[in-house]
Amino acid sequence: MVTGYSSGIGKAICESLEKSDFEIIRLKSRLEDIKALEAELKEILKDKDISVLINCAGVGVFKPHEEISLSKIKELIDVNLTAPIILANLCLRSLKKTKGHIINIASIEATRHSKFSALYTATKSGLRDFSLALFEELRRSDVKVTNINPDLTKTNFFDTLNFQPSENKEAHILPEDIAKTVLDILAFDGVITDITIRPQRLEILKK
Repeated sequence: MVTGYSSGIGKAICESLEKSDFEIIRLKSRLEDIKALEAELKEILKDKDISVLINCAGVGVFKPHEEISLSKIKELIDVNLTAPIILANLCLRSLKKTKGHIINIASIEATRHSKFSALYTATKSGLRDFSLALFEELRRSDVKVTNINPDLTKTNFFDTLNFQPSENKEAHILPEDIAKTVLDILAFDGVITDITIRPQRLEILKK
């Protein structure tokens, strides 16, 4: 099961998994609609168990905190943090049966403190800490949990922002790079609990 599958990192992960003979379950409910999400998951889990849950959907905003609308604050918390926590909750019984794997896509911002990123950092660092604590909880049940912290990735994530990665290939990573990392994580005999993926250079373009 993959969220955020329609574009960017999520799309690349789905394509990579399908080439490796995984069957992808694509949720139809909006992540902010908790009741619809719960109903859809219950219906899915009646017929099948899940071996991998990948929480990839994400929303970003980078501006002075007082300039962010309350609806946008709620959206970021709902999509970036609440939805992955709820999906893990709803899928865990199934994942315990399959001795499955939860992979959460956080952000480089979960590992540092940047100007104009207070809200986004709060959601992504919360997701990272949730992943690491959940791994400790699930070790005896053989469910693996991995958190991935991508740095600047060339996707449509930046379409609504006032900056973007430069075109220099050494200054951004590609969605396909993260998809390959996901396959490597799934194939690894142990557990990679936390991994940060970065380009060599830092070059940001202002729009």
